[in-house]
Amino acid sequence: MRYRDYIHEGKERLYKAGQGEQAAQLFMVELCRQKGINLYMDMDEEIDDEIRVDYLEGIHDMEKGKPLSYVLGYESFYGYDFIVNEDVLIPRPETEELVGLVLSLYDEHFGNREHVNVFDVATGSGAIGITLNLEEPKLDVIASDISEKAVQVALKNNEKLGAHVNFIIGNMLDPFIERNLHCDICVCNPPYIPSDEKMEHSVVDYEPHVALFGGEDGLKFYRDVFEKAHFVLKEKAFLAFEMGYDQREALSALAKEYFPQAKICVHKDMSGKDRMLTIEIGF
Repeated sequence: MRYRDYIHEGKERLYKAGQGEQAAQLFMVELCRQKGINLYMDMDEEIDDEIRVDYLEGIHDMEKGKPLSYVLGYESFYGYDFIVNEDVLIPRPETEELVGLVLSLYDEHFGNREHVNVFDVATGSGAIGITLNLEEPKLDVIASDISEKAVQVALKNNEKLGAHVNFIIGNMLDPFIERNLHCDICVCNPPYIPSDEKMEHSVVDYEPHVALFGGEDGLKFYRDVFEKAHFVLKEKAFLAFEMGYDQREALSALAKEYFPQAKICVHKDMSGKDRMLTIEIGF
């Protein structure tokens, strides 16, 4: 059978299972890319035996709801392939926009500095901190996560991608405070989904709950960071967060409560949704 035939079978199986059928073709593209095969030129060729076996096993997993990124074992983020497994969240395109925003504010406030200290809080796979360091080597990044398993994944990504990020284990800002560390930039993509919100089962069943849910109102971990930020921030510093599209009013009010003198801004993503919050202090 040809590549085309297996893609058709994969799409039908995923459709019948109530999963996204387009993943069948994306999966085949990635399997071929790994072996240097141009699928679109070889669509009508006999399928490679190894690819056939891997493809059918992956389709079986995806029929049960397993996300494509976990089946592949990686996800593309900001042009880099990050190792992912069920110990870390799959990096989202919206988070790429947070990285871009942090790099823009870095240029604005610290572009003439040789070294800038960055904390990446709740790092997960390390996608934010590692990407910042790769895109701007002047950013000295320390990343934290409460999950030791997540930090193990992040360490693998750090080595694989040739970044120079240091990692510490602990809850939010606590490991930085314990070590008396201070930063110019604090970036955080915390768990922000309210605990009673209904989610797709492919997310709830496979992605780590510790990285998803942010208490009753989704703001638990923002409060934690806001409350302790003064222990780690330098005199001139900024914080940048990803946020839920419907949290603008609640999160802005909370930020003003803790940082009454700061410049607080909510930024929209490319879809026009409120997605990022920045707090600029001392500028």
